[in-house]
Amino acid sequence: MTDEGARPGPDGRPRCPWAVTGGELYLGYHDEEWGRPVHGAAPLYERLCLEAFQSGLSWITILRKRPAFRAAFAGFDPAVVARFGDGDVERLLADPGIVRNRAKVRAALDNAHAVLALEAAYPGGLDALVWSHAPAPRPRPRTVADVPASTPESVALARELKARGIRFVGPTTAYALMQACGLVDDHLAGCAVPAPALARGPAGHPLAPLPGEERDSEGEARR
Repeated sequence: MTDEGARPGPDGRPRCPWAVTGGELYLGYHDEEWGRPVHGAAPLYERLCLEAFQSGLSWITILRKRPAFRAAFAGFDPAVVARFGDGDVERLLADPGIVRNRAKVRAALDNAHAVLALEAAYPGGLDALVWSHAPAPRPRPRTVADVPASTPESVALARELKARGIRFVGPTTAYALMQACGLVDDHLAGCAVPAPALARGPAGHPLAPLPGEERDSEGEARR
C-alpha cells in the first residue's frame, strides 16, 4: 500500500490509481460498476465466483475473461450451474477462455448448490446474508494506504458464508466482494466518480440462525 491519492485519467478527471493502469476496460469497470450496489442471487453468485477465480491473479485478467466465464457458466444462474455434472467440469477445464483451476471450478459448482439452499431456507437468501454485513457509511479513504484489506465485517461475512457452505471466500476476498458490490465505498476522496446511494438489501428479512446460534432483534448473530 502507498499514500498515493487519486490520479488523473486519460480524460483528465481524477480516478482511483488502479483504474488508470488497465486501459479502457479497467476504467469503465471503475467508473460504471465498482462500488455500485449489487442485489440478487445470480449477480451476487457471479461476483462470489469471479472473486474466487481471481485469487492469485490480477482483476484485469478476470475482467478480460468475464464474457467467457458468463458463457461457460450459463450466465451464472445458480439453478443451472447446480445441475452441472462431471462432464461439465471437464468442459470447463478445457475452456481456454476461463481460469482453468479444478478446485475453483468445483467450488463454483458447490457454491451454486449452497446458494440455492440458502434461497430456499431463508427469506432474502444470499442477498440478505451479504447485505446484513454492510457497515455504516464512512468517509471515503484519502489514499490507497487508507483502504483496508479486510475489516471485522468482512471477517464475519466470510465466516457466515463458510458456515452456509460457500467455499473459497476468506476475509480478504469477502472484503473485495463488499467493495465491488457497494457495501462499502472505497473510491478515494479525490476520485471523480460520485458516491452511490447505498441500498441496504431486503428489509424485514433477518436471517434464520445456524444451529446453536442466537441472533438479536435485528437478525445479527451474537458472537
